[in-house]
Amino acid sequence: METVAPFKEVIDEIKEKGGDAVKLCYQCGKCDTVCPWNRVRQFSMRKLIREATFGLTEIESEEIWRCTTCGKCHQLCPRQVKQIDDMVAVRRMATGYGVFPAGAKLIRSISAGLTSQGNPFNENRQNRADWAQGLSVRPFAEGMEVLYFPCCYSSYDPRLKKVAQATARVLNKAGVDFGVLGSSENCCGESIRKAGNEELFKRLARENIKAFIDNGVQKILVSSPHCYHTFKNEYPEFKVNFEVVHTSQYVFELISEGRLQISQEYGKKVTYHDPCYLGRHNGVYDAPRETLKRIPGLQLVEMAEKRENSLCCGMGGGRIWMETPKSERFSNIRMDEAIGLGAEELVTACPYCITNFEDTSAVLDYAEAIQVKDITEILQEVV
Repeated sequence: METVAPFKEVIDEIKEKGGDAVKLCYQCGKCDTVCPWNRVRQFSMRKLIREATFGLTEIESEEIWRCTTCGKCHQLCPRQVKQIDDMVAVRRMATGYGVFPAGAKLIRSISAGLTSQGNPFNENRQNRADWAQGLSVRPFAEGMEVLYFPCCYSSYDPRLKKVAQATARVLNKAGVDFGVLGSSENCCGESIRKAGNEELFKRLARENIKAFIDNGVQKILVSSPHCYHTFKNEYPEFKVNFEVVHTSQYVFELISEGRLQISQEYGKKVTYHDPCYLGRHNGVYDAPRETLKRIPGLQLVEMAEKRENSLCCGMGGGRIWMETPKSERFSNIRMDEAIGLGAEELVTACPYCITNFEDTSAVLDYAEAIQVKDITEILQEVV
């Protein structure tokens, strides 16, 4: 048997970049039993953690880029090893050396777009609020109830613009005094941080924080759970605290307060998918379900893997910008599960999930079998 000595320099670099928790792992392997990758291929988080412990991480490998940061492994870990932090740490190391395997090469162009235009699509910053044309959406001004921050996907992607537009219609129907910052805002930076580019994340965050403060923002409404998690849990690292609310929470508040009246029936059978960064990472499970239950005629059916046990769609942890073979998409499993329940619509509350489910629907030719919608897209039809 070959004896391999630990590489102390690599170990120290991993720890310096936030992966110190690798030392707690005692190789029980529980992380591997719940990792969604093992539903579609062979993958071992346990092995990656062990390699990091001894400084044997191969930064050229595709494996260190697979983690979707879904959080299921952390739920079961008896030693509280922060597997997400460990994977982000080794990605920071790889990014620092400019090493990206084939499946992650797009990260370079994504970083360029974020640097030059503040969004991963490298779209013109001045067009960020074009989705709102004709919807009576005003620029945010100090004193308004809430700043609506739709996220990059909802600002630029043709499919996801419909979610931002539906949200604006619902807010207007409820009489909410809201506005947007448009070209003054950047990507929240969550995905590029999980992909290892810490410096770019910090730049985006600081510029956003300055824009929020300069415009007197106190409460931020977001469509993306990734923005929600970042503003709520990561921006406080910069000594700021904004009140952050996700649309699924806010619309339920509006309904409960009587500001948003549901006046139409919705005679369809739907199932709800819990996004990882809304559910597992932040504990928001009830508000979206209670909203759906308030809609007359809507039949809500639950998938077996729900709430804290929800199956990741596969796009977290920067995977939204990485290549995933069609046969290895977790979303295929999720769509099959929803169709098996007889659901006419798969409803969720995350632009990444919607994007991935729509891709799966197109690839597997499921468009006639089931529709993919955001909660706000249903609400705009019944209020």
